[in-house]
Parts: sequence; structure tokens; C-alpha cells
Amino acid sequence: MAAHLRSDKDGIGVSVSIEVYRDAWGVPHLRAADPDELAFAQGRVTARDRAWQLEVERHRAQGTTAAFLGAAELGWDTFVRRARLADTARRCFARLEGTDAPTAAWVRAYVDGVNDGLAEGADRAPEFAETGLTPGRWEPWTPLAVWLSTHILFAGFPTKLWRDEVARRLGEEWTELFATDGPGTAGSNGWVVAGGRTASGAALVAGDPHRFIEAPGVYQQIRLVCPAYDVVGLAVPGVPGLAHFGHTGPVAWAITNAMADYQDLYRERLRRLPDGTVEALGPDGWAPAAAHRETIEVADAEPVVVEVIETARGPVIIGADDEPGDSSSPWEALALRYPPRVTGELGFGVLPALLRARTVTDVDTALDGWVEPVNVVQAADTRGGLLHRVAGHVPVRDRANSLRIVPAWDPAHAWADAPAPLPRAEVRGHAVMANARGLAAPLGVEFAPPHRAARIDELLDGSAAWTPETTAAIHSDTDNPSAARLLEAVRRAGEDTETGAGAPGSPLGGTPAPLSPAGAGVRERLLAWDRRMDAESTDAGLYAAVRGAVVRRLAGHEAFTALREPAPYPELFRPWLALGPRVALALETLLVAGPVPAGDVDRIVREALDEVGAGEPPAAWGVTHRLAPWQALPDPDDDRWPGLGGDHDCVLSTSSVPGWTDRSARASAARYVWDLADRERSRWIVPFGASGVPGDPHHRDQLPLWLRGELAPVTTDWQNLIKEQG
Repeated sequence: MAAHLRSDKDGIGVSVSIEVYRDAWGVPHLRAADPDELAFAQGRVTARDRAWQLEVERHRAQGTTAAFLGAAELGWDTFVRRARLADTARRCFARLEGTDAPTAAWVRAYVDGVNDGLAEGADRAPEFAETGLTPGRWEPWTPLAVWLSTHILFAGFPTKLWRDEVARRLGEEWTELFATDGPGTAGSNGWVVAGGRTASGAALVAGDPHRFIEAPGVYQQIRLVCPAYDVVGLAVPGVPGLAHFGHTGPVAWAITNAMADYQDLYRERLRRLPDGTVEALGPDGWAPAAAHRETIEVADAEPVVVEVIETARGPVIIGADDEPGDSSSPWEALALRYPPRVTGELGFGVLPALLRARTVTDVDTALDGWVEPVNVVQAADTRGGLLHRVAGHVPVRDRANSLRIVPAWDPAHAWADAPAPLPRAEVRGHAVMANARGLAAPLGVEFAPPHRAARIDELLDGSAAWTPETTAAIHSDTDNPSAARLLEAVRRAGEDTETGAGAPGSPLGGTPAPLSPAGAGVRERLLAWDRRMDAESTDAGLYAAVRGAVVRRLAGHEAFTALREPAPYPELFRPWLALGPRVALALETLLVAGPVPAGDVDRIVREALDEVGAGEPPAAWGVTHRLAPWQALPDPDDDRWPGLGGDHDCVLSTSSVPGWTDRSARASAARYVWDLADRERSRWIVPFGASGVPGDPHHRDQLPLWLRGELAPVTTDWQNLIKEQG
């Protein structure tokens, strides 16, 4: 064992003995004498493997990224400061120390490990030399801040900005017209198969989280071993334990985003008093609001000073700068209310409890303390226990809070003292979670279309002898059920011109313009297409080209003129507020409902077929549908990223923005199959590799497997691992 020193809560050096092993993929397997030493080891090895990633996440959580990445990050930094993410993390950690001292000490041990390994990790990471950055010290609350910054947009509160704009500009009746699994929401697939439907007689838990793909990856494969437990799973770099995906041997668990609504936007009326203080209009009249100024450093530019205002509802995230020139006049702004800021709880006490879990009852009990994000959880154990429930904190309040921006001065929009009860369901044979309206329906407004969930359910019905190998094949299914509605419009386009029938709902009536010969040829190919979005499929590329043309023409229709003007909100929220992406993601709905007349929809589809037919034949889908991961330092050679199969609503979910770009920024951030019969038969994969260090053999060695839909083995036999020296 290697010995290291870490500080206890009193600052006294404590000797820590840890062992680090690696499997063939460079995945760290850590062994220590107790949970705190193991947390130290997890922090230390993460710092060595992911120093640059940790430094970026620390800055993002504190709102200091513009200091080294430049003015492009100023919008994010301003939001983080005004949303009080770091202050909320400090508040939650202080509460944790007062209510759960062992967990607080465990988090401190992880932070000690990060700080112990950062210098060595930074020496290995060329990004530090490139930027001239020196890694900063982590504080005990930093992991909580990283968690908050990673998940603050998960509930998609900016969608309320969009709905408000739709209602105001287009009409109240269209408020929910664009409902879909939106551009900033992270979804996932997950399924659990009971032992009665597997070849081994023991359950399987499988799935894949869909997130914006980042390089290095947002999940870290790791194994944590001490006398109290032995767990493999997927960690979030910068956060101790295994919050989302883990296998302790006796029990395994996994999550997907529940698509619950648990964050609110309040329209505030603010005024500044002669002494410079700020008041906000609440249900009981004008009341003091907290206000102070913070300075954001910007690389190669002057610092920016922002005012941070917080009302009784929450931090003001939009409009703090909109104060009128007449200082005696009130102005309007928007405040964000989110559970950790209100309760001082983030749910970190759940993390060590999950590591100690031996049964689904243990997992279930632990998750009663979970807060954010709100997840659908599935678990199975070696005793035959199964779990399918929602975990997290969803406030009880008026339904209008979930739909729109609500007035801060109206008492009808206050939160109840107790959160909403959380649904659960019995697992019968198998259960699927894929962000669709189902188990969590009472807790949300917008959910993913049912396609992924229905397709997984259909595939699982096809066997009663599932194995890790056969269930892993589900991950790579490229059938695209969401294409059906556009293909029906394509079929109808030809029928209308063949029969001479007037298009229903056409403002002009009469005979629609016939398809050109080239357009008719495109139609014929699409109607013969197998609906699979395979990377090498030229028919899938043809479908994508037609879909893109339809989206652009729909977005350009006069019915949406009122939504074309950019909304008056910060650029950070533009992905939720741009008309084009909204039309693209709601295409299925807009083809059969909405303000565009049916006859115009048919005309648009015919014109799209002709447009594509008249141009160069579209390439295979994977030629244009290429991976586009986010990197803190932009890649000047991003064309080298490989092509992908799949599409937004395929089980192999690889999202793009049809009509604007085929590049995919969101896909499977990991894939896994947990086997409860034999943990060594489990499988997992991440998009890149175990190491965040360019040039390391394990930096991107898993990418070829990930692209092929294959999984790497989970190795737990110590004899098949290589021990690190020193």
C-alpha cells in the first residue's frame, strides 16, 4: 500500500494507506482501510486522471471560467454568480456538517485527495501549460458546487421562458404546442429485467444516460473497495461515491431523468431606495431584498461587475441590470427558486448509504433523502428484489408555476411546506424508463416522446432468456419510430398529386402542384426505407435531408413570424428560445397540429421533396451526423470526430438539430449492463476512456467500441488487475 498524508477536520496530518490497481482499460480499482481513506483515494486518483477536467468544473461551479477561457464564458459566470450556486453549496455543506457529520467528513476526505493529487495531475495535463493556469485548491463544499452546476439546468426551467414567449406572441392556446424532450434536457434509457426473464435466473439492470458529450467524459468508471463495501460504477468527476450507477455485488442501481418540474421562475418587481438598498414586491407588500456586487475577471478584457440580488423567492437571474434611469421607478426581473437554495439540502447523505447497500430496500431507504436532480430509479438484488421509483424533491404548488413565469406578489404561487409524494411501481417481468410520460407523469409537464420507451419494451418482450450480451444489443438499436409521421406526410404528398385531390385545409383548395420527377424519386426511396438511422445508410441520410428541409420551411412559415424575433433574455438561454430548434424537436406535433394549416404542411413536404431531389444526392447519415463533444479548449480540428448512427428518438439516441446541423452534441455518456448473477459478466463503456490526459493510452481507447455499440468487460478479479507502484 502507498502511504499519503491528509488533514483531518482539525488540520492534523493523518496517514492514509491506499492501493491503486488498473484493468486493461485503465479503469482505477481503489482499495483502502476504511470509507474515508477510500474517499481520499477516489479524490486523489481523479485528480491524477482528470486534473484539467476538475479545474474546469471548479471554475464553472464558482463562476470564474471567463478568467481563463475568455469573454465567451461571461454569460455562464454571470448566471452562476446570480443563481448563488457556490453560496448554496456552502450553505448545504454547513447543514451537512450539522446534521450528518460522518458524511461531511467523508466529503472532506475526498477533497483532501483531490488537493493531494492535483499537482501531479496538472503536470501530466498539457492544457495547464497551454493556458498558463495553476490548479486551485478545492474547498470542502466544492463537490456540492460541482454537482449543482452540473445539474442546475436539468429541469429545463428556461422552457418556461419559451412558453411565456409563445403565449404572449402566438396566443395562450399554443402555450404547450412545442412540448418535447427539449434542447437542454438530459434524458436516458434504462431497463430492469427480472430473474424470471433472464438466462441466469438473476436480474439485469441496463441503460445509458444521454447528456451533452464532453471530452473528457462526464462519467468516470471506477471501483471502490474497503472492508465496508466493494462497488463498481460510474462516478461524476469531482463528486465522491457513485450517485447514479453502481453495482455492489448484492445489489445494483441506475437512474434516468424523471423530467419532473421542480424549479420556478418568478416575475419580480424591484425598486431601489435612496440609500442604495433594493426591495421586492411580495405577497405581503414591499420587503428588503439582499443585494451586493461581484467582480468577474475576464481574460484579455476588463473585469465585469455584476449586481447579485436575492428576493424571498430566490436569486434574480435575469433583469438585475434592467433598472431604469429614473432610480425611483420600479423595474421587473426574474428570480429562480430551486430546492437546495430553499432547504439547504442537496442529498449528499445518500451517497455513502448507496455504497453500503446490500438490498433494494437499502437503496430505497437511502434514496428517500435524495434532492436534485429528480430521477427515476431502478434497482435489483441477488435475493430477487426489484425497485422502480422516483427519487428527489418536487415542491407542491400551483400548476401555473410549472408552465410559465408567475407573479412573485401573488400568494397563490407559494410552495407548500412539504414536497410532493413520489410515485413507485411494481416490476412485472421488466420495467423501462426513458423519460416518457409514465411513472413520473404527476410531477412534470414536458416529457420525452414515447418512442424510446416503447421500442425498448417491444425488444424486451422478444425474449425470456436475456443475458448481458443480448441485452447490450438493445443499446445500439437504430429504429426511428418518430419518422413515421413525416413518412406519412411524404406518402400523402404523392397521393394528392396522383389523384388530383385538393389538400385538406389548403387555403386555396384545388389541385396541389405535382412532385417533380426527382421529388417523386425521393418519395419512392423514403417509402421503401427500413426506418433505421444507421451511420452507413444513404436512405437515412436522405430522410435527414428531407426532414431538415421541412423543418426550415415550417420555421419560416408566416404563422411563426411573431416568434422569429429573439427573446430578450441572456444568450445562455438561447438554446431554449430559438424558433428553429424548437420546430425541429416538435416536428411530429407540428405536422398534425398547430397554427400552420394542414394544406400548407402538405405543400411544405412536397417542396422539401423537390428541393432534396434537385440537389446533390445526400451522403450516408454518418457523413454529416458526426460527434461534436464540448471541450473547454476548442478543438481546431473538430472535423476528425467520427460519424454516428442513431437519432434523437432512437434507442441509440444521438441528438442533433434537424434543419440547422446534423452534428450530435448529445448522446450516450456511458452504457452499462449490471448482472446480478455474476458481477464480472457485467459490461460498461464510456465514449472516450478512463484518462483525461491527451496522449495517455487510455485517453480515447474506448471510443471505437462505443461507436460500434460494444461494451467493455467489468473486471473485479484482483489477479487480472495491474497494481500501480508508488
